[in-house]
Amino acid sequence: MVHEGLYFSIDGTHRGKNIIYLSGRLSVQHLDDMLLFVDNFFREKKPSEIIVDLKDLTYMDSAGALFIIELENRANKDSIPISFINISPNIKGMLGLIDGESLKKTQIKIEKRGLNIIEQIGNGFIDFINDINKVVSFTGTIIIKAISSILHLNKVRWGDVLVCMLKTGVNGLPIVGLISFLLGLIMAFMSSLQLKQFGANIFVPALVSIAMIKELGPIMTAIIVAGRSGSAFAAEIGTMKVNEEVDALIVMGFDPIKFLAIPKVFAAMIVVPFLTIFADLFAIVGGLVVGVLGLDLTVHTYVQQTMKAMKIFDIVTSLIKSLVFGMLIAGIGCQRGFEVKNSAEEVGIATTSAVVSSLFIIIVVDSIFAIVLSYLK
Repeated sequence: MVHEGLYFSIDGTHRGKNIIYLSGRLSVQHLDDMLLFVDNFFREKKPSEIIVDLKDLTYMDSAGALFIIELENRANKDSIPISFINISPNIKGMLGLIDGESLKKTQIKIEKRGLNIIEQIGNGFIDFINDINKVVSFTGTIIIKAISSILHLNKVRWGDVLVCMLKTGVNGLPIVGLISFLLGLIMAFMSSLQLKQFGANIFVPALVSIAMIKELGPIMTAIIVAGRSGSAFAAEIGTMKVNEEVDALIVMGFDPIKFLAIPKVFAAMIVVPFLTIFADLFAIVGGLVVGVLGLDLTVHTYVQQTMKAMKIFDIVTSLIKSLVFGMLIAGIGCQRGFEVKNSAEEVGIATTSAVVSSLFIIIVVDSIFAIVLSYLK
């Protein structure tokens, strides 16, 4: 067999032995072909003894050395005698760089290629189901740990809770206030373009306040917190996983969920409702600017109409939604962080996944709230 500079040839009947002749360049470019060759050789030839002749091998890199070690390990696994002959000093030196014992603990796998659309959809669906299972399982664990912490408040790390509240809440006030102010301003302006045709400018304050308090306030605040803090939670815990700090906590007898996740969950549940109130107020102020400057409404009239539109039920349910959103954002961020293994790349993946998953869950839960509250009302 020829593979762009690498040559395989097999003598299958030489005194009852299978001799493999390798010549040319044994390099990383041919790794997949080499691994396929090993699988096909053992499956088709079923050798009783193997001799590998490296006399005509002109070049071998570390991937080629891995192939030689893998060939030897495969033969040993099947209890087949194997020997290597005509090894040049350079090739012997390269083989000496490979730790064969460590390689036995791992397996070189051939990357699957060319999955069709049906297989991709199937794999995606299985990954989605597994991911849902992990999130639900971790959420249950968080709830149990949170209840246990509430029953033993003296064991909660309140110092970390306050730090997380500062990072999640106080530091997030500027961006939440700015976005909410602009959102209220835009809603008031766009709605006034239509209502002005019917002389119904007086309803603009009610439209802005109802939209913000019932839906946009909680959900926009949750989206901002997910982008700012949910990702930060995932990155922080993920980095601790990479640096083996979480393992160190376990060795010292600490529960990593109670030690790392619970303070973040408590902090998010406390500050997100306050951020929502803050967002609602700034959106109303944004609408007030348009009402006073563009609709000839007085400040007193705008505030009066806003107060008429607001209901205690809507405010309470908005705060309940915010509390649930805060718990979900912090929980998912921590869960993604704990899933990180041993690389910086996985920290980035976990951070992105935390934001995307939080946004998806927020939309789903908000839809459930909308349906349930419509019946309760």
